[in-house]
Amino acid sequence: MSYLGGSSQVVGRGYNTSNDPFQSSPLPSTVSYHVPLHRALLDVGIFRDTILPSLQLHAPLAILAYGIGRATNSVEAKDWLWPIAPMANGWWSAVGRKMYSRGLTFGQAVGTLSRPERLLLTGVTLWGGRLFYRIASRSIKRRRRVKGADDPRYEAEKLEEGYWNKALFTLFLPEAVVQTIISLPITAPFHHQGAALTGYHPAVQVLAVALFSAGFALEVLADVQLERFKGSAQGKTSVCKDGVWSLVRHPNYLGDALIHLSFPLLLYGSDMLAPIEVLGGIANYFFLRYVGGDKQTEQHQKRRYSESNPEKLADFEKFQETHNSFWPRADVLTNKWLWIVVGAGAVGAAMEQVIHS
Repeated sequence: MSYLGGSSQVVGRGYNTSNDPFQSSPLPSTVSYHVPLHRALLDVGIFRDTILPSLQLHAPLAILAYGIGRATNSVEAKDWLWPIAPMANGWWSAVGRKMYSRGLTFGQAVGTLSRPERLLLTGVTLWGGRLFYRIASRSIKRRRRVKGADDPRYEAEKLEEGYWNKALFTLFLPEAVVQTIISLPITAPFHHQGAALTGYHPAVQVLAVALFSAGFALEVLADVQLERFKGSAQGKTSVCKDGVWSLVRHPNYLGDALIHLSFPLLLYGSDMLAPIEVLGGIANYFFLRYVGGDKQTEQHQKRRYSESNPEKLADFEKFQETHNSFWPRADVLTNKWLWIVVGAGAVGAAMEQVIHS
């Protein structure tokens, strides 16, 4: 856990239960030590202890999803990995490794987790569980209507010549790398024996739980309200602008971003944040904004509406003029749904404090 050389020390995270600050123990009292930031970023061991363990899980899962997708002509197979892989990675990193390497029972392995570590694991489970339900239910409904139907966002690109011959290297494996980076805040703390950035800040922990709760509430509300709108007569000629959809054009993606930003914030407040773990929230944000999130969704919406529903296309284009895609405009300060989401964040943080106390 520690490496001494002359007057300098490079020490990693440990669990302290005695007067010896370097004694390893399974009890949940996390101790983090500090080394210079530049040294932490350049330490090859960090990549060995953080990136590689996750990539060894995500890459084989991506290859499996590619095989299933190619056999069924379904690009959507990769989407099922977005909730499943990070959840599996988080639980393996936090609990499974201890059961395998130390011979602990499930209860004993969970018992070794500190409060921040339990919050991380709870967070990724709630986030992944909701996303898995969303993807699975949407896919099942679509396939009941049309046997073998893929997500319509991918139909155009599948028309490219030799699409499946290159999709493994242009889509499935690159997304596995992105998932590996996004998962850093929920996996690396259980692998990495490196530097932390700050001291212990309980107020920041509360803020992180509030941010997660607000993001999770935003996602759930967006799902429920969109499904209700799609089933209405209004949904045939216009896009959803009710509820949290009156805040931004893609409240579900905003909620997802808030959740993933809450993870490194929690680590920061718990004296557990290594510099490399900041990349998780940043990578998730850029992916949602510029690769597979609102950009891809709106390209598909425009193409679909222009081909089959001109009235809905006109309404969508008007919506683009009046509402931001991701971050709310200043005028939403008077929107009740903003304060409902903020209130949900405050309630979540308060409930966690009550449970903790």
